[in-house]
Amino acid sequence: MFHDRQDAGRRLAEELHNVPMVRPVVLGVPRGGMVVAAEIASRLHADLDIVLAHKLRCPWQPELAIGAINEEGRVYWNELRDRIAGIDDQMLQDEVATQQRELQRRRNLFRSVRPAVPLAGRTVILTDDGIATGATLLAAVQVVQTQNPSQLIVAVPVAAPQRAREVARECDQTICLEMPSDFSAVGQVYRSFDPVEDEEVVALLRKFAPAS
Repeated sequence: MFHDRQDAGRRLAEELHNVPMVRPVVLGVPRGGMVVAAEIASRLHADLDIVLAHKLRCPWQPELAIGAINEEGRVYWNELRDRIAGIDDQMLQDEVATQQRELQRRRNLFRSVRPAVPLAGRTVILTDDGIATGATLLAAVQVVQTQNPSQLIVAVPVAAPQRAREVARECDQTICLEMPSDFSAVGQVYRSFDPVEDEEVVALLRKFAPAS
């Protein structure tokens, strides 16, 4: 159990402390993942940046991710898309269009504060506040892989066991502090799990931006 996202980030930083790295950069998936990422970056004296990926939702159950779209426009679907009866192609197209607009809004906002950090040849630590379906995290992994990091580490506080195994196949190393067998939602391992707003992400990016 974690007190909050900051606590989770501190504990992940402890696990990462002795891992060999090359000019590490920590990437958080906004918005909750950025709070975790900032704690890791602070303790490892690493750069901080975002990677944009957004879940694609079941039309009548918005909290359920049936896939994700990343900032490069690539769409990742998980098996839930085909398991849920009643979802047609038009619904999927509408949801993709909606989340593309949201990604563009976030890109415009966050990149006005912090230009993208080059990742080639560096150790990238990718984090979120947890992995439920894995869709968003895997979409984020796709973005990172195209930029040729020397090493990709996925470090998360909690994950559904099956999803953690899926993510592990796509990166060089994974660190997951908790994998409860009765996993139901990321928030179940946090005492405090308040929503994170855009303003907090902007403040974190400004805090870690290089001096001009």
